Amino acid sequence: MPIKVSVVIPVYNPGRYIEDCIASLLRQSLPDHEYEAIFVNDGSTDETPARLDRLAAEHANMHVIHQEASGWSGKPRNAGIAAAKGEFIQFVDNDDWLGDEALERMYDYGVANKADVVVGKMVGKGRGVPRELFRKNRPHATVDNAPLIDSLTPHKMFRKEFLDRHNLRYLEGRRRLEDHVFVTEAYLRAENVAVLSDYLCYYHIKREDAANAGFQRFDPVGYFKNLREALDVVEELTEPGPLRDKLFRRWLRNEMVERMRGQRLLKLPEDYRRELFDEIHKVVVERFGPGVAAGLPPAQRIVAALIAADRFADVEEFARWESGIKASGTLDSLAWDTGVLTVGFTAQLTSGGRPLTFRADGTKDLLVPPLSRESLDAVAKLGADTSAPLGKSKADVVLRERSSGAEFFQPVELSREKAAVEGQEGHFRQVLVAESRVDPLAAANGAALDAGIWDVLVRISSCGWSKETRLGAVRGEAVGRGRGGAVVGSPAHLVLPYWTDPHGNLSLDVDQRTDRLSYEFAHLASADVTVTTDPGRLVVVLPFHIQEKSAAGLRLTEVASGRTVDLPATLTARVTGDADLGADLPLADLTTGEWRLELTAPSAGAGKPVALPLVLDVSASGGAVVKRLAAAAADLAAKDPGRRRPAARPGAVTVLRRVAGKVRRVLKK
Repeated sequence: MPIKVSVVIPVYNPGRYIEDCIASLLRQSLPDHEYEAIFVNDGSTDETPARLDRLAAEHANMHVIHQEASGWSGKPRNAGIAAAKGEFIQFVDNDDWLGDEALERMYDYGVANKADVVVGKMVGKGRGVPRELFRKNRPHATVDNAPLIDSLTPHKMFRKEFLDRHNLRYLEGRRRLEDHVFVTEAYLRAENVAVLSDYLCYYHIKREDAANAGFQRFDPVGYFKNLREALDVVEELTEPGPLRDKLFRRWLRNEMVERMRGQRLLKLPEDYRRELFDEIHKVVVERFGPGVAAGLPPAQRIVAALIAADRFADVEEFARWESGIKASGTLDSLAWDTGVLTVGFTAQLTSGGRPLTFRADGTKDLLVPPLSRESLDAVAKLGADTSAPLGKSKADVVLRERSSGAEFFQPVELSREKAAVEGQEGHFRQVLVAESRVDPLAAANGAALDAGIWDVLVRISSCGWSKETRLGAVRGEAVGRGRGGAVVGSPAHLVLPYWTDPHGNLSLDVDQRTDRLSYEFAHLASADVTVTTDPGRLVVVLPFHIQEKSAAGLRLTEVASGRTVDLPATLTARVTGDADLGADLPLADLTTGEWRLELTAPSAGAGKPVALPLVLDVSASGGAVVKRLAAAAADLAAKDPGRRRPAARPGAVTVLRRVAGKVRRVLKK
């Protein structure tokens, strides 16, 4: 059977970091006979060559090519292309790894959309990756209708016939940006590029030893000489005009202006800063016409203008100001609504701890950087427009899974407001007022959120700044915890909003990846429980959002003997927004004495039993009552100091704190 995908991995002294790469290849959902992995050992001097030989001996679809060290990744990638037998070629670095279904999904997506290039969603672990590109699936992307040019790393899938037809190969030798040259030409020659964003295909890793090739300090002269080769490709394959300017803008923005901004510049040694600036200045005046910088946001336009004017001191001054710009957000509301978590918030940019201000000038809103008059005059003479396009400001809600780094944008309804600044006539600050509806069953680009801890962030994009902040540490007094967890979907998923400790930020626990569910029950009292004996039945009111009904479980554990009895239970929605946990009690089978209660919450996979601060006391006459375990409840409350009192149960947390205080005083005695 023909091979669908050849994975090409250039290898040089990866040490232990190659193990994650190998493991991800062996986990692929494609059958072994439908893909191959080609490791091209580029003169490694560690134990990797022997490790790869053993791998190839054990797995028929794993191959190794040994060659002398070439100094960079271009030659080994070309060797892999020559050896590949697959319909498509996927490039992977030896310290990165693939999602388990990446090859299968990307191949199917490429075939379905007749793509020459398939770009799979990336996540960066310590490394930056494009974000806007992966906001949605793009089955027919071009450099004109999508931000493809923002993704120039080689970690993509290419149709082999397409590469051979155009003789597309990597530049070889010890050089920088050979992937920019290769990928740019591929984008411009491809009949179609397909972007797959609803599955995490590629994990781009920063090594703990920072030994990734891209993290080494570079020689500015050589680097920007290589960068010019990518510009040459654009000039060869496009006509002068808006599209060429747009593509050139990518290098001006990412490789030049961004290196001259904020802490990224200020962290560099002073002599190296100047050396870098001088080479950037040469490229800007040599290769870029006025239309390139004109399309940048205002903050970046100012830096580009100062670079063109050879005003290095002013660039440093602007960087010192920009380094203090941050995002701030206030959580105003949080509530479940028919299985969807609504998150209301306000957000704004700050500078030096104060709101960032703008100046009204007739019909224009202007950015007012604290530059010297001489610097501002220089910017004006260069024609750099400092108007602030505040109508384009955005506040995105992003869910980020803590262990994998996966990110997904959530839908946001946004309004932009101007607020006066006291004591500054004609100045104002922009406040972004927003609401996001987070549907756990569709929040991952249309798919359900995987089990994990999902941190909630707000990302503000305005005037050339993109700043993010965690949401929840600052919140309105009316904000609770979204009325507890929600049970959604079939099979059921348990989604629990909670405040992190100690910062109090908002996170979502999907399918019990934390022990936070137990904290939700700290307020439970005997008044929340109804027990009947004829027939035996127990009902507990729990802080769950349930749309209708959901199966659950109740475990009884006899205190005296440790014997357990597992009972089927049902969660049923109440009009108050809580849920009734109901279970039939086999009182005739329960011995006299106390029985601890545990809930098995509905969740995908095996739900973990969670102790309730309650005990069922069965009498010899067959009766039963439920008592509150005050010490257990107080302990839970003490472990969750960030919890706010639920609106439906006024005074409960106050009672718990008093109980906890009594327990502590007794223990001290």
